[in-house]
Amino acid sequence: MRILFLTENYPPETNAAATRVSERAAYWLRDGHEVTVLTCAPNFPGGKLFDGWENRWRQVSDMGGVRVVRVKTYIAPNEGFAKRIADFVTFMVMAVIMGLFEKKPDVVVSTSPQFFAAVGGWMLAGLRGVPFVFELGDLWPRSITAVGAMKDSLAIRWLEKLELFLYRRSAAVVALTRAFKADLAARGIPPEKIAVVINGVDLPRYAPRPRDEALEAEWGLKDKFVIGYVGTHGMAHGLINVLDAAERLRGDERIRFLLVGNGAERQMLKDEAARRGLVNVVFGPPQPKERMPAVWSLCDVALIHLKDSPAFAEVIPSKMFEAMGMGLPLLLVAPRGEASHIVEADKAGLFVPAADSQGLADAARRLESDVGFRRQLAADSLAAASSHTRERQAELFIQALTLVVKGEGPLKAGSVEG
Repeated sequence: MRILFLTENYPPETNAAATRVSERAAYWLRDGHEVTVLTCAPNFPGGKLFDGWENRWRQVSDMGGVRVVRVKTYIAPNEGFAKRIADFVTFMVMAVIMGLFEKKPDVVVSTSPQFFAAVGGWMLAGLRGVPFVFELGDLWPRSITAVGAMKDSLAIRWLEKLELFLYRRSAAVVALTRAFKADLAARGIPPEKIAVVINGVDLPRYAPRPRDEALEAEWGLKDKFVIGYVGTHGMAHGLINVLDAAERLRGDERIRFLLVGNGAERQMLKDEAARRGLVNVVFGPPQPKERMPAVWSLCDVALIHLKDSPAFAEVIPSKMFEAMGMGLPLLLVAPRGEASHIVEADKAGLFVPAADSQGLADAARRLESDVGFRRQLAADSLAAASSHTRERQAELFIQALTLVVKGEGPLKAGSVEG
């Protein structure tokens, strides 16, 4: 099968969309499929070009067998609605134009969040006369209002109409959570066209390992109990709650919160930690994807953190699966929902309701002091990782695409679930 995939994020970017698309594509290549990715020059989440890259009209490279075509876009930080929309729209337009010059695919796929990429995928599929599949990674634009970036308005309602239009016009929707499928079905999208392919971990890349001593020394974490958050520091993550918990733990010299990544709220968090004098919060700079196992190796516990909003009860953060592959206990701070169900069903860690800084502090103390309990959680977390693999995700996704290419997607895609 020849797959043309639109995603605004791709390695060397390290966010969830970039990771899942690239790791899944490697398995598709292994199984004999041909993959072309339409994306842009790496700049997320800071809205600045990565070192060594240019924002050119078109640049083509081979990344592990995947043909990667990067197009010129308006690059802006992940701050400010108008600038972000300009970024999204220019990618949509350029991806459609450049996609017309690629070999005709069997199917066009686009991933969200950011469904202007999905608009581009739908347009390009129509122009090339092939089916379009929408991978639903986030219920955008609902997440815009959930983080407070924009209030409910005429523009949001227009975007919601566009969202539903894309679901209806796609040959199939591949949702990352069962809650997403239920939400779409409740809004009139036929459940039989919605596959569910939950996120996962690429186990060959992640496994328990000794602490990286050089990185441990560099970040001042020797002999510390490290609770690590690795990922985007954005409006959706509510990380100010971590600072509140750290303030409650001032008297514990051993516990450290490690925050590694970048995002719209990172500088605010650094400034606020400095203002409060929180020496128990360590900020590690963003790391390339290949360094993620070394970063995780510093952690005794993996912190998975989301803002207190009902919209995020439907989200399953991909980082929790990486942490499971590393054999780490999970400390999930989020609205109760799909992610908490996985953590509790797999006995992989502790759940604390979103925005509960006292609960987070109490859980940190318990995990630090109860070694036997922590080791049991770590063992169960690692054991559960094998049921959440990227390889299985890739297989399920291909099953859905195969049904679509055969013309059976609108009737049978909903049978793909795992």
